[in-house]
Amino acid sequence: MAYSLFLGAITFVLAVIWGAPLINLLKRYGLGKKIRIEEPDSHQVKMGTPTMGGLMIIVPVLLITVTANFVEIASTTAAGRALLDRLGVARQAFFGESLLVPLGVMIAFAILGAVDDWAGIQGHRRGEGLRGRWQFLLQVVIAAVTALVLHFGPPQLRSLALPGLPEKVDINGLWIPVAMFIIVGFSNGVNLSDGLDGLAGSLSAVAFACYGVIALLQDQAWLVAFCFTMTGATMAFLWFNAYPADMFMGGVGSFALGATLGVVALMTGQWLLLPLIGLVFVAEAASVIVQVGVFKYTRIRTGQGRRVFKMAPLHLHFELLGWSETQVTQRFWLVGILAGMLGIALALWGNPAVS
Repeated sequence: MAYSLFLGAITFVLAVIWGAPLINLLKRYGLGKKIRIEEPDSHQVKMGTPTMGGLMIIVPVLLITVTANFVEIASTTAAGRALLDRLGVARQAFFGESLLVPLGVMIAFAILGAVDDWAGIQGHRRGEGLRGRWQFLLQVVIAAVTALVLHFGPPQLRSLALPGLPEKVDINGLWIPVAMFIIVGFSNGVNLSDGLDGLAGSLSAVAFACYGVIALLQDQAWLVAFCFTMTGATMAFLWFNAYPADMFMGGVGSFALGATLGVVALMTGQWLLLPLIGLVFVAEAASVIVQVGVFKYTRIRTGQGRRVFKMAPLHLHFELLGWSETQVTQRFWLVGILAGMLGIALALWGNPAVS
């Protein structure tokens, strides 16, 4: 745990150092946020604020994790093991080979988010990004590959941890569609939450820290370190994303954070707790689904669509109710912390080693 916290702190410091140069780089290439005209008037002042700031999270996490795990990664190949033997370097026990999976998912979804950001800024659909159907299709493809790798590769994951039961339940092939749903769902959930300064970042930091603790309970030391590395990098991003934000996360960050969080939850087997630990993300996504579904249904039945919320996602609804942006962010963040505490409590329940 000490090693993981230290790694998170180092990641925070390194990420903060390159925050200002990244902002200047984004400004130089005109990568500014486009604001939809239907959003609250208070959001219009955000127009032009540098986006794609998720690179501030992705790049340090990738560099720190690969550097910290060089010996482990090198030892996964015959040539690497031979080189390490000649150098007299022992294989480290901190991390597992399957750490490459969350890293790969993070990179894949970051690339997808970057393409979406670029399309929204410089493409012919400015302010909109990629078409939803293409975005969703690519997410499903990446999630399917990830689920298959986790299910059939080492270690084979197909279990479900239930609060109160010391043993995990094997759900066999059902695990694959569940894993796909979680990865795609939380990728979009974090993306939809990325609408207020500090909101998606603060909630993501809390969620990764919670799963770092859960991984610690399972003695998955390598996953603990990865979670707190993600936490440190996300906190560094918040240094520049605090109200009023100097830069925004963009799809390159939100898609990657959500999908990676889903993979981390799956690798602990405690994915049933993810809707609780990521409660605000679930609420944000659900508000959009409900809003669109009810509007389309009532328009078909009555010819005039009705709305459940003043505006979706949910954070916009509360803004239009009169909450300030900082009130929404801080109150949602408090709900996220409380939900994370309850999630850890349920993970402790039934664990004979700690409960």
